Amino acid sequence: MMNSMKIPSKRSTLEKKLDKLILILFSVLFCMCLLGAIGSGIFINRKYYYLRFDNSEKQFDPDNRFVVAVLTMFTLITLYSPIIPISLYVSVEMIKFIQSTQFINNDLCMYHAESNTPALARTSNLNEELGQVEYIFSDKTGTLTRNLMEFFKCSIGGEVYGTGVSEIEMGTAQRSGAKMEVQKEPNAAREKGFNFDDARLMRGAWRNEPNPDFCKEFFRCLAICHTVLPEGDDSPEKIRYQAASPDEAALVTAAKNFGFFFYKRSPTTIHVRESHVEKMGKVQDVPYEILNVLEFNSTRKRQSVVCRYPDGRLVLYCKGADTVIYERLADSENDLKRTTRDHLEQFGAAGLRTLCLAYRDLSSDSYENWNEKYIQAKSSLRDREKKLDEVAELIEKDLVLIGCTAIEDKLQEGVPACIETLSRAGIKIWVLTGDKLETAINIAYACKLINNNMKQFIISSETDAIREVEDRGDQVELARFMKDTVKDELKRCYEEAKQYLRSASGPKLALVIDGKCLMYALDPTLRVMLLNMSLNCSSVVCCRVSPLQKAQVTSLVRKGAQRITLSIGDGANDVSMIQAAHVGVGISGQEGMQAVMASDFAIAQFRFLTDLLLVHGRWSYARVCKVVTYFFYKNLMFTLTQFWFTFRTGFSGQRFYDDWFQSLYNVIFTALPVIIIGLFDKDVNASLSKKYPELYKEGIRDTFFKWRVVATWAFFAIYQSLVLYYFVIASSTSGMNSSGKMFGLWDVSTMAFTCVVVTVNLRLLMMCNTITRWHHISVGGSILAWFIFIFIYSGVVLPKEQENIYFVIYVLMSTLYFYITLLLVPVAALFCDFVYLGVQRWFFPYDYQIVQEIHRHEPDNSRVGLLEIGNNDLSPDEARSFAIMQLPGQKSKHTGFAFDSPGYESFFASQAGVYVPQKAWDVARRASMRTRPKIPSKN
Repeated sequence: MMNSMKIPSKRSTLEKKLDKLILILFSVLFCMCLLGAIGSGIFINRKYYYLRFDNSEKQFDPDNRFVVAVLTMFTLITLYSPIIPISLYVSVEMIKFIQSTQFINNDLCMYHAESNTPALARTSNLNEELGQVEYIFSDKTGTLTRNLMEFFKCSIGGEVYGTGVSEIEMGTAQRSGAKMEVQKEPNAAREKGFNFDDARLMRGAWRNEPNPDFCKEFFRCLAICHTVLPEGDDSPEKIRYQAASPDEAALVTAAKNFGFFFYKRSPTTIHVRESHVEKMGKVQDVPYEILNVLEFNSTRKRQSVVCRYPDGRLVLYCKGADTVIYERLADSENDLKRTTRDHLEQFGAAGLRTLCLAYRDLSSDSYENWNEKYIQAKSSLRDREKKLDEVAELIEKDLVLIGCTAIEDKLQEGVPACIETLSRAGIKIWVLTGDKLETAINIAYACKLINNNMKQFIISSETDAIREVEDRGDQVELARFMKDTVKDELKRCYEEAKQYLRSASGPKLALVIDGKCLMYALDPTLRVMLLNMSLNCSSVVCCRVSPLQKAQVTSLVRKGAQRITLSIGDGANDVSMIQAAHVGVGISGQEGMQAVMASDFAIAQFRFLTDLLLVHGRWSYARVCKVVTYFFYKNLMFTLTQFWFTFRTGFSGQRFYDDWFQSLYNVIFTALPVIIIGLFDKDVNASLSKKYPELYKEGIRDTFFKWRVVATWAFFAIYQSLVLYYFVIASSTSGMNSSGKMFGLWDVSTMAFTCVVVTVNLRLLMMCNTITRWHHISVGGSILAWFIFIFIYSGVVLPKEQENIYFVIYVLMSTLYFYITLLLVPVAALFCDFVYLGVQRWFFPYDYQIVQEIHRHEPDNSRVGLLEIGNNDLSPDEARSFAIMQLPGQKSKHTGFAFDSPGYESFFASQAGVYVPQKAWDVARRASMRTRPKIPSKN
């Protein structure tokens, strides 16, 4: 709760920019209406006697021009209201909902078969935001790594144990060109969570070590200092441990393998089966009374247990981060502290997660005095957590260092390739982790976030000068010294970085900073300098940071740099960071579902970010931009034809189109094609999107929704409205119907509206990158819907005051004028668009257009806009597993099953063409069912 944040309400950047566009349209609407109102007030004059202006109607009263202008203003607001695209929001929400539920959620390329987990879009508001991300903030454990912890090495009493070679060490050796041989015991069976190789500690051999007492305290600390719950039989082979974190489970498993088997827990007692303690081969069950548990949290970064041995000995066991344990050690054993610190740095360089272990013997009197304060703090109703932390500080001091543990957490599959691809896409990746500096740097090397060609700037609190000030114990002096040091380091790094940035061939920059320095760097006086320094770096690694610091760093870039950010994590400690970013992505891993529940999108593996951003994100951004700009164009163009007509009617507010034409324009005649382009338009397919990640930079630059693009669409809307209006008006002045009569208002307006519907639908086809049968159906269907409607509407006899359109279309279609106008006017209106698009593609092409030309002769066998199942890496069994998971189910009724009835899975699978083997319980259930005899109904 200390690191929690208020849950934000997120809206995409494009949606906020759309709001500004709507405000601009409102301003345009107001200006058009104001112009018409002023014109109306000026035009009203008795000299136009043939118009019969009189005082009977206030809107046409020449003696009160102000009232005329005001009333005309309101009339024109109603007349020009289609310029505001109300249906745009409905269409965009529909498009984004389908993109989320049908495309992202069902993408087999983001399906993790091992855990049977597909991608999940938990909101549809941020689809297009995925196509504009410039900064990614990532946790390390469980996000870049697998979060499958294995006890790998340890240091006990100044001696290192464990001969294995970690994945990071092999990667480091590979970078330096050295060869490293990995020696493993033949036929060694490995237990989950334990990957330790060293015979000196196994099977009681630790008794022969020079420090057996340290070894004994080390193993007991592992077996006692935890909150793990055992399940199952109390045998080493069958027992299962339920732990709050994979680290705890790995440490307890290690203690079991070393001969200190924790097998039973009660509220006040822990039972440990100890082997080889008194003599080799002897096994004894020892109950330890647990008096107090001082639990771990992100502020304390340690956990302690006060226990009583059967012989009455009182001991405090403590494990935690080296930084907090070293601050609480007794002043003796300085050699052991230095040696263990060297071992910690060695383990960190190997990419291992480290914890320090310490203990303290307590006297009965001192413990009783402390326990009274502890009970008071625990029963406090106000500031309980704060008081408990203060009481814990009283006993967690003068500790004796035992040693440290080193746990390996391997990288997830595909992480280095994913990070390299995202970097090519122009995305900068920051890693925010609680691990040691050396561990964080080596993980960054392993996942190709940092390489030897980069210039690295390291700002660390682990310097001799800072340690010297820490040893004095003056916290005020330490804070002042740290702030000055961080300020000087930031200034030095920033000046040096500017020199590298000035040179054209300078290296990429990387910044590494630890949590203590970051705390001072986030001070209001230094955060601007930190931000400027960080934004010039290709990679940033923040180590030893708290969950709140993760959120602060994310907010710094989001608010300070005004860039689109994405945070990704897998645990509860990542929730604040996920909520602070524009887009939050949760990984459904080993640490529960807190991150997923707080996220906007959920995936199973970090490598799926490639598909989520470069494919779905880029497509969604390009599609939504096209939908918004097209809506803006077609509504502006339609309204302007009415606006030009106002100049011919003395600004009287006379309608150019019938009311039904105006009402159905956005609802039926132009609605479906724009939804189709928002769903199925695709510039390049998914494989090319990942092959050329540089295409993603168009979204980062907001290429498709700049104000320049909006202005271009506005220009062509004005041009087309002038062509459509004046060409139709000019051609109709000398036109006559088959009876020899001149065309009237409703003949001309129907002709103009027909040309508008045809023009805007054909213009949509011109902006499509791919044209499918859905485009043909939607565009052709929209034009056909107009003709069907006008045929029916013209043939219906309405009351006299509404019979404007009666028989109009039949009269028009009986003339040659109709067909020539319908052919030439849309061509003339779209001619400039055609020339502009051609010139733009030939001389100023977008990146995706260059890729299209490179691969234009390659057939695209994938289904446009839908999932590219043929391009995924799933085996047939994995694909079948995903297909089964997508099948509908039904709650069983009166069958004895608590969950889904197995029979329904087989049924729906057969309907979908997916093979599912028969389950034994399914067969048994059907065999046990009794068929009821049919009772004939009585007539």
